[in-house]
Amino acid sequence: MISKKITTLITIFSLLFCLVAGNATAFAPAGQGGSNSSTVSGKIVESMDSGGYTYVLLQQENSKTWVAMPLSKVTVGEQITLQSDMVMPSFTSKTLNRTFTNLVFSSGRVK
Repeated sequence: MISKKITTLITIFSLLFCLVAGNATAFAPAGQGGSNSSTVSGKIVESMDSGGYTYVLLQQENSKTWVAMPLSKVTVGEQITLQSDMVMPSFTSKTLNRTFTNLVFSSGRVK
């Protein structure tokens, strides 16, 4: 049990390190890394900063998606396209004391 917790913690810390370093593609699913990464787009309907990250809720036509990216200046109402580097189901943010059903980790805006 302890070994599984340690492995999980190491994986999370590695992911966070790569996000901060701007290289989250190391954890991207096969075929989605590098310049061919997938993206997620939408209108920002909610945002918050916590723990060095900016969390944004993007509204698409019939759905909403939470995305975490390195700390960034964003504006509610802004249309944005972000790299979609990795999706974490049931992700709990300890700094927000909140669990997201699905959280997309992003290395940032598409240039």
